[in-house]
Amino acid sequence: MIVITAPTGNIGSHLLTRLLDSDPAPEDLRVVVRDPARLPDVVRERVEVVTGSHGDPETVDRAFAGADAVFWLVPPDSSLTPEAAYSGFTRPAAKALTRHGVGHVVGVSALGRGTPAAGRAGLVTASLAMDDLIASSGVAYRALANPSFFENLLEEADTIRENGVFVDCLDADRKAPLVAVADIAATAASLLLDRTWTGVGSVPVLGPQDLSPTDLARIMTEQLGRPVRYERQSYDDLHAALVGYGLDKEFAQGVVDMKRAKDEGLDAGVPRTDAHASPATTSTTTSTTTTTTTATATTFEQWCARVLKPAVRA
Repeated sequence: MIVITAPTGNIGSHLLTRLLDSDPAPEDLRVVVRDPARLPDVVRERVEVVTGSHGDPETVDRAFAGADAVFWLVPPDSSLTPEAAYSGFTRPAAKALTRHGVGHVVGVSALGRGTPAAGRAGLVTASLAMDDLIASSGVAYRALANPSFFENLLEEADTIRENGVFVDCLDADRKAPLVAVADIAATAASLLLDRTWTGVGSVPVLGPQDLSPTDLARIMTEQLGRPVRYERQSYDDLHAALVGYGLDKEFAQGVVDMKRAKDEGLDAGVPRTDAHASPATTSTTTSTTTTTTTATATTFEQWCARVLKPAVRA
């Protein structure tokens, strides 16, 4: 039995589809969802549904009973502090993992562990603390160490459409890895279906190449057939905007601190390898794991054509 949390979100929906379409067919699947109506009918017919929040003790107790593996994703609640949004949300699940003897967990996390900025990287720091909490439960754990997502640009679709502009806090020429959520889901599916791994470790999911905001603007201009330019936002302006949107002030500061750490190279410490390269070794504070590839397949050009262009034209 594999349990999928957040099955209607960006990563969870891709993962669920991939597992349901895998050949041979996977073992039983169980999903934890607040509103089962958000699941497509064809999905609800093929999975067991536990209704509720996976931050709720009773819900995860029901969901993890008899489970062999869990896909864990925290949808951060921006009305809370970073610690409460990540570790606070996860504590009931960590206890339930131990109580039910769940063997394997794959979690969505972030790059940066072991870097100088890891302890002052806002939401990333909170995510790494969440990883440590899950690892302390005794499960075999793999944290998907992700950079920023291509999909973050969907939040800019309106301003790209109306003004030909997207905004961030990074230096315009700062190259960094970026990844499509579909590729994160593919990596998660591989780990969940082949649970021969043991111990605790991280699996970097880096996309096919490093890109700067200047690179993104050039590629979007090419793919959308219209000029797109990058504007750098100050950290103070970002914080003020986030608080104005109603985010908790500490959570907003966590976003700012994450952005600042990324601009200082938080995501740049892991080498990118493909399936034919020498294995890359990555480590956490508790153990080491070896992976054969950290690169993933979807290019930014492909993602723009498949995802961003329809969103901008909508």
